[in-house]
This record gives sequence, C-alpha cells and structure tokens, in this order.
Amino acid sequence: MTHRLTVVALLALLALPAAAAASPRQVMSFEAPTDLLDYTRAQTLREIRAFGVTQVRQVVYWRDFAPSPDRKRKPDFDAADPDAYPRGTWTRLDGLMAAARRQGIAVMLTPTGPVPTWATASRKDDVDRPSSRLFEQWVKALALRYGDDVDTWSIWNEPNQPQFLMPQYRKGKPFSPLLYRNLYRAAHRAIRSVPGNRRDTILLGETAPRGDSAIVHPLRFLRGVACLDTDYKREGSCVPLRTDGYAHHAYTGKPGPRSEPEHKDDVTIGVLPRLVQALDRAGRTGRLPRRLPIYLTQFGVQSFPDEQSGVPLERQPADYAIAEHIAYVTRRVALFSQYLMRDDAPREDGYRFRGFESGLRRSDGRAKPAYRAFANPLAVEQYGRSDVLWGLLRPQRLATKVTIQVRRPGSRRWRRLRRLTTTVTGVYGVRVRHRNGQRYRVRWTTESGRERTGPPVRAY
Repeated sequence: MTHRLTVVALLALLALPAAAAASPRQVMSFEAPTDLLDYTRAQTLREIRAFGVTQVRQVVYWRDFAPSPDRKRKPDFDAADPDAYPRGTWTRLDGLMAAARRQGIAVMLTPTGPVPTWATASRKDDVDRPSSRLFEQWVKALALRYGDDVDTWSIWNEPNQPQFLMPQYRKGKPFSPLLYRNLYRAAHRAIRSVPGNRRDTILLGETAPRGDSAIVHPLRFLRGVACLDTDYKREGSCVPLRTDGYAHHAYTGKPGPRSEPEHKDDVTIGVLPRLVQALDRAGRTGRLPRRLPIYLTQFGVQSFPDEQSGVPLERQPADYAIAEHIAYVTRRVALFSQYLMRDDAPREDGYRFRGFESGLRRSDGRAKPAYRAFANPLAVEQYGRSDVLWGLLRPQRLATKVTIQVRRPGSRRWRRLRRLTTTVTGVYGVRVRHRNGQRYRVRWTTESGRERTGPPVRAY
C-alpha cells in the first residue's frame, strides 16, 4: 500500500506546473562530525556547499566540553557561563561556526550525552540518569555562545539507545522516555531563556529507528515521552511539551529502503506513515503540538566494504535516491540528511567494519559512486510494466531542461528517451516502459553553461 501511494504522489507532483513548487519544501542537511571539527573542515564545507546543501548538523557531546569529566564531584565553576570554561574548550566548535558562516551554511547543534561523570546519578559512568539541572546549565552556555550562529537545535542524540542514555528500562518498562522528557524540557528552557534564541527551532526526539530488549522501540519511546501509554504520575510531570518538530533517524537495512521492519513500533524510511500517525495521535491528546513536522536529521545507506549490513557500492546511491524520494513525497518531512562524508576507520580487531560505512567517500578518502551521484540523485523503481524515475538537480534549484537517456542491455550506446523541464526547485519525474537490465542517466546544462551527465542508475 505504501509503495502504491508513493507512485500516486509522484504522478500528482508531475502534473503540477513548475510554479507550484516555487520554494523547496525540504531542507537538506549533512553530517560529517569528524571532518567538520578537524583540519579538513574548510574542504569538507566547500564540498558540501557544492552539493547544494545549506545546513550541517553537529552533535556536541557534553563530556567533551566539560572540565574534569572523570571526576565524581563537579568542579567549582558556573556551568551556564561560556566564559567560565577552561581556555580552549570552544576552539574547534568556534572554528566550525566561523567556517560555516563564510560558506553560507547554517549549523544545527545537538547537545547530548555521554556526559561528565559528575553529572550522573551514580557517579560511576557517563550515561546514567544525567542531571537535567546541570544539563540545562550547559545548554544555556551553548546558547549564549552560539545563539547568533545557530537557529535550529535538536536535543539529545538517540535517547532510546543505551550508549547515550541509561537506564533504558526499569522493572521491564521503558524508563528512558521519562529521563528524556526532563532533559528535553531543561534544554528547551535554557535555549528560550536567551533573548536572541526565543524564535529558534527546537526539535524533540532524535530517535534511533529500531528497538529490542535493550533499546526502546522508537514509537514506544515517543508514546512514553508524550505520556500516552506509560504512567508517569508518580515519576514526574506530564505537562504538554513545547516543540517545533520531531527528529528521527530513519535508517533502513540491507534489504533496501522499501523494506518494512517486523516490529510495529520501529520506524525506517519505508514506513514513515507510522511516525506520522503516532505524532498525530499525540497531537490529538494535546501532549504534543498538532501536525508536527518531521526532521530526518540522520540518514545514510551502509555500503561495502561492510558486507554484513552494507550494499554494493553501485547500489548505495540508488538506494539513497529512493529514500530521498520517499522523504520528498511525505509532505510532513521538513528535512532530509546525509550521514558521513567519509566512512569510519576500520577497527583493528574483530570484525573490522563495525562503524558506519554510509559515507560518500571510503575511510581513506577515495570517492565512492555515491559521491558523484549525491548532487543529482536519480531514483528508479519498477511498478508493474513501468519504471518510475524521480530526480533532483540539488545545486541547481531552478527550472532546467534535462534529457533522460537510456542504455539497453548488451548495448554500449546511450539513447535519448525523454526531454523534460524540471520544477523551479530542480525536481523532475517520468514514467517509462520497463525493460529488464536497462539503465538510465540524466544530462543537463548548468547555469554557467557546462554540460553535465549524471551516473547510470538501474532499478534494483
């Protein structure tokens, strides 16, 4: 059913005149955490800007900014005052803000755990029941220092994951939603307390896509945060939460972006209507604002050399384009994203590829096919006897003539298939007859007069 609805949405979109899409409905964001905080920052931002991306997301780990993070007792300093932190605390983040400003790129900040030991309840680790009072002070320091550079905040990375927040469960019931409610409310107060940030966008959630006995499933987590199916009356306040949107990481698996997770409370890119329905239910109760927009703040497609969970290199951009197409036709989605410019470095022991291989480059810097395709995604999917093509010229957000070319199986020759005009936001689509094994590519002329050709894509 979801598959069919996507085709209907696409064909309806193609029937609209170009003027109907006069401004992009979705922001494109990019996350390259290591690259944006080290010496490759300037080059990485130039590449991101050339892709047509105008926002980056940076996760800021509380522990990395806190003085004496391993001590059990909090140092004597005013944690809400950015000038009270040790010299050099803000150097790398200051550098990102300045470099992004020069490139005309906005920065979204995600303050999150792990946290300093002195901010936990047990004083034994860096994720156990963080103090919402101390978190509020730290977020206020961030808001005071970067309020002029940041107008979008998302609070706590994957709070339904034990590596960022504990305990996830208590006596067999989800406990992390309660912890997160208090942390979110504290951060919201901190940001809004700074005069220049009173109109900033503040996002709730940042949930991981799947759950199990150690990870709270994302929709169950959402219901807990909204106090819909968990009794928090004895634990804390269930006042309605103020938020401007819900952030989620809709990663899919090796089967592809259209695959559906078995658990009803999981949300991958192929089942976004589940999240829409859950948010609407919370909105009707008054516990969350109605019709909250969805921000897919972290997404990527794992690729080889990780053969356990990744797809072949040539399939990575094809799957990503389909995922972006799904996001595009889901009208509640306000933001889509790409996670990683470079793959994580291989581990030295055990299975070497236990990090993220969702980058556009390999860990050694070599470009994957996804690097060339990212600026001009082309999704190709088979529906019965037809192939439906959807594409976007990301850097060229204006009406543009494009030529769709096709190459038949066994042929080396590319033939003209269709000549189209994109919407004024660079989007195009067409339905053509399916033939097994045929490949497609798109050609266009840039504003500067250069002829460009996208990489070949086939239906998987």
